This record gives sequence, structure tokens and C-alpha cells, in this order.
Amino acid sequence: MNSSELRYRTKKFSIKIIAYVGKMPNTSLCQVLARQLLRSATSVAANYRAVCRSRSRAEFIAKISIVVEEADKTLFWLELIQESNVSLVDQSLIAEAGEILSIMASSRKTAQQSLNH
Repeated sequence: MNSSELRYRTKKFSIKIIAYVGKMPNTSLCQVLARQLLRSATSVAANYRAVCRSRSRAEFIAKISIVVEEADKTLFWLELIQESNVSLVDQSLIAEAGEILSIMASSRKTAQQSLNH
């Protein structure tokens, strides 16, 4: 998967999260959780765009580390919402968050290895 495809995939994921958040119950608890989820999920796409503009391997690693962190937070919020039974979570959102996290973590690992060799 190339960087253009990943930019599209992360943006599409953000759009799906926006739609999901829009359907969550309108309670104060859901509003707090939805805000956290929305921030981290949209941050994945926004920060991945920054990764694509990296000027060096070190900058790439630093920026993709942010994407890994935000993808992990997104997965956490989805799991927390699901496991606390606050709102039903489509399993495809959890699966996609996990896949994006794996892709980004793998990219970071590869970049770190090539920087060290």
C-alpha cells in the first residue's frame, strides 16, 4: 500500500468515525467519549498527511510515532465504548483501527531499522 492509498484510507476511516460519533446517544458521558474518539481518529489522518511531507528519515520516524500513538488511542476509545456498553460499536471500526495501527507501527519499525543500519 503506497502513501496515497494510506492517506485515502486514514481519511476514509476518519469520515466513518465522524458518522459513528454522530449516531452515538446524546448523553454527557457519550459526548465526552465521542470527543476523545473523534480527536484521536481524525488526528491519525491529519498526522499521516504530515508524515508524507517528512524531509528526513528522522522526521518521518518522529511524525509516524505520533500517528501510531493516535491510532492506538483510537483503538482504545473504541474498545472502551464497546466494553462499557455505552454505545454499540461496529466491529469493522475496531478492525480498521487495529489494521491502521499495525501498518503504521510496522512502517515505523522499518524506518527505525534502516536508520540504525
